[in-house]
Amino acid sequence: MNKGNILHPELNRLIAETGHMEEIVVTDAGLPIPEEAGTRIDLALEEGMVPFLTLLDAVRSTFSVEKIILAEEIKSKSPEMEQAILDRFPGMETEYVPHPDFKQRTKNARGLVRSGEFTPYANVILVGGVVY
Repeated sequence: MNKGNILHPELNRLIAETGHMEEIVVTDAGLPIPEEAGTRIDLALEEGMVPFLTLLDAVRSTFSVEKIILAEEIKSKSPEMEQAILDRFPGMETEYVPHPDFKQRTKNARGLVRSGEFTPYANVILVGGVVY
């Protein structure tokens, strides 16, 4: 039995199978998920369930991250969310891209995990690191 915090088997599998430099996207409820993307895990039940930051904390507790990517628009539309994300990755390399480019990049992700978050631009691409 897995001793980690994540109980969802599909999410555990996605994290375990994602390698160095591969990407996992943690999304809000509104981000379109492209058909060509890898695994899609939809944890949205209703508004606010599962909260984005709760989901992000669970994923980062198990997944080695070396870089994060955010939509440029989060700076002006949801600065509190931006800061909450940055606080979880102190000193981490952070890249900002325009939202259309962010959505395009999700097509190459290993997987996307959708929360029930309704905060605009509450999305982050986690670039896999190494554990050694």
